[in-house]
Amino acid sequence: MDISKRAQKLEPSVTLAAAAKANALKAEGKDVLSLTVGEPDFSTPKNIQQAAIKAIESGKASYYTPSAGIKELREAVVEHIETYYNLSYQVKNVIVTDGAKFALYLLFQAVLNPNDEVIIPVPYWVSYGEQVKLAEGIPVFISCDQEKEFKVTVEQLEEARTDKTKLLILNSPSNPTGMIYSEAELRKIGEWAVQNDILIVSDDIYGRLVYNGATFTPIATLSEAIQKQTIIINGVSKSYAMTGWRIGYAVGDETIISAMNDIASQSTSNPTAVSQYAAIEALIGEQDTVEIMRQAFEARLNEIYPLFAALPGFKIEKPNGAFYLFPNIKDTLTMCGYTDVTQWIDDLLAEAQVALVTGAGFGAPENVRISYATDLDTLKEAVKRIKDFIEKKATK
Repeated sequence: MDISKRAQKLEPSVTLAAAAKANALKAEGKDVLSLTVGEPDFSTPKNIQQAAIKAIESGKASYYTPSAGIKELREAVVEHIETYYNLSYQVKNVIVTDGAKFALYLLFQAVLNPNDEVIIPVPYWVSYGEQVKLAEGIPVFISCDQEKEFKVTVEQLEEARTDKTKLLILNSPSNPTGMIYSEAELRKIGEWAVQNDILIVSDDIYGRLVYNGATFTPIATLSEAIQKQTIIINGVSKSYAMTGWRIGYAVGDETIISAMNDIASQSTSNPTAVSQYAAIEALIGEQDTVEIMRQAFEARLNEIYPLFAALPGFKIEKPNGAFYLFPNIKDTLTMCGYTDVTQWIDDLLAEAQVALVTGAGFGAPENVRISYATDLDTLKEAVKRIKDFIEKKATK
């Protein structure tokens, strides 16, 4: 039987592929150091676990829920946004989804028509473009210079804009770069979007993971007009170490949220019930563990950044958020005799047993993504192995 054209055109996730390859080697007994997956290396906090257990034992987690999520969780999202964004929404402005990734998928399915254009700054999270294509939209990629912190400018946006431009995706702090837009930069972008009636998709999933005095500014907070023009995408996976619980959410225009709910009702039915009760505790319960994890990531960043920056040929901008490094290794490839970053990544894994993610899947074929969401001993050993690998290849 023929596979659909949309499935044939779909590019698999490079992050999941890299993690799968590393795990397969680990299963063979190989001593693989994996710096691939974007998930905290902490267990879900105990208070959240206990909330889930209580929901199970009380029987509340045994049944279907509304497709947009239980009212108590949607109210918790409203309260959370009020606390951290100082913005007022109603429950009708919120949909809870099976992870923030599915919130994005639902959004694109709900608002895009064939050939609608979506502006995506490069580097970008690997699923943005593929999800846009699945909704029959056209991703329009804008390259952002590493020397300018990978940030898109209004001038670039205006040059890319056409009468088919419908959405702009912003991710700050960014995956894969960790960069953060300033309030002034966001204000210019927001006002441009309002002026041109372009919907802003604000992926804020790393908003609470910022370091060394950096500030996360949600673009939706900058004016009432920008707020109306913005759909907030967020979830509990990164800040609360809940990647496996699969709870995300979208907040914004009631009509769009309602359309997303209609699609969800005919696809997933509802997010997992027990995860929803756990997410309530995450969003409005004690927040001390969030700060503990944030401080741990900050300490790791400050210790391992100079080590990776000192690797031969590596050029890195120190990030201010998320938990990734995204070095340009063009000079490293040259000294090692490579022309393809993916081949270098594959050989690094095979010979040095260090797993990284190719930047090609993020639209940056001279870069690699390194997750520092793992312990310091592993990170330091990975640096040593990468250095040895580079020096070995460079002497040939």
